[in-house]
Amino acid sequence: MRITVFGATGDVGSRVITEALWRGHDVRAISRDPSRVRGLPDTVEVRAADASDADQVAAAVAGSDLVISATRPAPGQEHELAQVAAALLEALADSEIRLLVVGGAGSFLVPGTGAILSEQPGFPAELLPIADACNQQLAVFQESEHAVDWAYLSPATLLEPGVRTGVFRLGTDELLADHEGNSAISMEDLAIVLLDEAEQPKHHRARFTAAY
Repeated sequence: MRITVFGATGDVGSRVITEALWRGHDVRAISRDPSRVRGLPDTVEVRAADASDADQVAAAVAGSDLVISATRPAPGQEHELAQVAAALLEALADSEIRLLVVGGAGSFLVPGTGAILSEQPGFPAELLPIADACNQQLAVFQESEHAVDWAYLSPATLLEPGVRTGVFRLGTDELLADHEGNSAISMEDLAIVLLDEAEQPKHHRARFTAAY
């Protein structure tokens, strides 16, 4: 499979590339600054593109079977997430390229409350800008009329570098947590979730999640 990854230099994007290469896929890494893409095998094609520009996206993904977007804006630039979502949908609208997007957890429904996570009392104020931006990002996909086969992966609330276990649970719109209330997954296992979905699609124009 020919896979193009936006956000290739990020924590999640770099692990997605590692997982895709391990599985034998052809990978194209996209970054605004290709000089930051280091340490990849020569088989990885590196291109420059701004994911918020539909024309640049269309040129960058030409010939791909699948696009994975794992971009993360700098603090103060959270609005870019919705812009990138709109650009990806516009760029892929006339293609048959599938789209997988790594989003946020703020829009999860919290079991027993009828409300979303980012609206819960005690939600960290410093996380509200990125949570709200991710909620807007998801809304762009859910409200889109473009005929793009997309899937939006919301990770568990705690997403950190860790180990590749291959053991996790999948869900849809509700927050997944263990019996102690912990919701977590490693970036390495999140990459497995994405590549599993790439190889055996189960979610179409829908959000899904994964956690331990």
